[in-house]
Amino acid sequence: MGTTVSDYFGCLVFDDREMKANLSASVYASLRKTIDEGAKLDLSVANTVASAMKDWAVAHGATHFTHWFQPLTGITAEKHDSFISPAPDGGVIMDFSGKELIKGEPDASSFPSGGLRATFEARGYTAWDPTSYAFIKEKTLCIPTAFCSYGGEALDKKTPLLRSMEALSRQAMRVLKLFGNEDVKCVRTSVGPEQEYFLIPKELYEKRKDLIYTGRTLFGAKPPKGQEMDDHYFGVIKTRVASYMADLNEELWKLGILAKTEHNEVAPAQHELAPIYSTTNIAADHNQLTMEIMQKVAARHGLVCLLHEKPFAGVNGSGKHNNWSIATDTGVNLLSPGETPYENAQFLLFLCAVIKAVDDYQDLLRLSVATAGNDHRLGANEAPPAVVSIFLGDELQAILDAIEKDVPYAGIKKKTMKLGVDVLPRFARDNTDRNRTSPFAFTGNKFEFRMLGSSNSISCANIMLNAAVAESLKIYADRLEGAEDFESALHAMIKKTIKDHKRIIFNGNGYDDVWIKEATEVRGLCNYPTTPDCMPHLLDEKNVAMLTSHKVFTTAELESRCEIMLENYCKTVIIEANTMVDMARKQILPGVEGYCAELAGTISAKRAVSDTIACGYETGLLSKLSMLTDQIALKTDELESAVVKLKEASDVIGESYAIRDTVLSKMAALRAVADEAETMTAEKYWPFPTYGELLFGVR
Repeated sequence: MGTTVSDYFGCLVFDDREMKANLSASVYASLRKTIDEGAKLDLSVANTVASAMKDWAVAHGATHFTHWFQPLTGITAEKHDSFISPAPDGGVIMDFSGKELIKGEPDASSFPSGGLRATFEARGYTAWDPTSYAFIKEKTLCIPTAFCSYGGEALDKKTPLLRSMEALSRQAMRVLKLFGNEDVKCVRTSVGPEQEYFLIPKELYEKRKDLIYTGRTLFGAKPPKGQEMDDHYFGVIKTRVASYMADLNEELWKLGILAKTEHNEVAPAQHELAPIYSTTNIAADHNQLTMEIMQKVAARHGLVCLLHEKPFAGVNGSGKHNNWSIATDTGVNLLSPGETPYENAQFLLFLCAVIKAVDDYQDLLRLSVATAGNDHRLGANEAPPAVVSIFLGDELQAILDAIEKDVPYAGIKKKTMKLGVDVLPRFARDNTDRNRTSPFAFTGNKFEFRMLGSSNSISCANIMLNAAVAESLKIYADRLEGAEDFESALHAMIKKTIKDHKRIIFNGNGYDDVWIKEATEVRGLCNYPTTPDCMPHLLDEKNVAMLTSHKVFTTAELESRCEIMLENYCKTVIIEANTMVDMARKQILPGVEGYCAELAGTISAKRAVSDTIACGYETGLLSKLSMLTDQIALKTDELESAVVKLKEASDVIGESYAIRDTVLSKMAALRAVADEAETMTAEKYWPFPTYGELLFGVR
């Protein structure tokens, strides 16, 4: 490996450089045609590619290969096979065929299917995705693949993502041809997902059952200091964390992942990594790899990387901002306003397509980020509200207002920043500020969808976003292709979109309760605070019609996903509730009772010396803790009973509603009394590390 980043960047990836070097010109051209234009891959080409890929991988120390896929568990999956094949002389040869490259057959019986298949039906298929480069991970050649059932139903997140990208490209091409763009062959969406995370000492993590079983703390009193001073945000990175980040960057860069930015986030022990933009399906693959590698590298440094959306109550949770844009294969960003956006009709039409899509399918965007973990984060002060809206900023808002009212656009004069110190440079101020409270904000030449949770796959959100925008573009293309006067029809359609969908545009403070009231009661926007509130809307008639018409999902696939997501929600919360019961009975109650026994012993010892010695402090504290232990025991029993009662639910929707309406409140009640007891119990008796130790343990 070279000594500079440019020497080793992508050294473990069978990327375009390696394909050029290891394939003949004709085979390379055929493969590029498949990658760039979706042309059918010939088996003879696949055999040649497989042989070259195997030789390259073996030369880099690989002994096995795997079809690397993304089932509906939310994480990745892989089954390893060695390259060895028996030789006639009793030895082995290293072999890998085109058939093995193109297709795999993992057992699909234990992956979530949501009723798409019976448990005894085991056969599943993985199919090579040539648009995402193969890579080497821990001596295994990993081949990114789609995953489907024996009947052809998608059992993964990659397949519908690729379908949604094709749907958007197909409809965008129709629109672009109307503007005379005959040289464009395809349109791609690109994404740059920012990744937030926490780092805590491994030795403390191992003493917390809740972190081990659920990824978040289920108990924990607020420490004397949290994030109140804002001193961690963009602060000097601690040496141990900087060492971790340097190691992480090197591992990511070897895999061709464009890790770019790193910094401390708002909460103590919280950090962020942001990559450069990639084509959406590659960005999704890279983000899954990034999360895996972040955790593996952390272990090497004696740390644990927490990716849960809300690992600690009372401080900021972690999100994953999805920076999304659209570009042609010729390099034109279709969301770039240019110098005169008011005169850029093509930009305005694509902007309107996004506005219409977000308004028409706000429910799909909300449910695409719905998980039990993200429910704790959305609506809190570090995350957008559960109500979807769009931030455009002053200039674009003024342009849309002018179009709607048919008045000339006066323009906004750029102001020069004068900082009052001669030596400091002057520069043009942006035409609008950023809005960190908006769920869906325009930031210059892209939209930032800020509702994703930190552990989420980015595929779900981008599937819905791509499909919704494809539907807007289809409606536009249908109308414009048959228009007698293209320009007047275009102007009328842009104006109509602005008028019909301006309710989704909000440039103010998304954290304000007044906005939530206005959004729901005046504008009629959706407000789905929890996963059980929003997930069933996946099967609303309009959503099924749109997603099936663009062939992103079949009806059966949608029904299965609704079932799976609600099952995941229920299982997650039940595991959390059972963990709370276990910790309360086996750790918290014995710990507090131990301290109570010490207090009682102190009182007895003092009174043995003299009946006149005051024991007001001890008796008062003992009385409070005794009351709290009774409450902890009672609340634990109530929570356990509520979990048992879930078995009475007739279906997964009913079970999710019972969790939302009963179990969560029982969990909160148990936590409240346990956390109060923590504030009164001597440190040596508290059974596991506190928030203060966890948040400030990395030094």
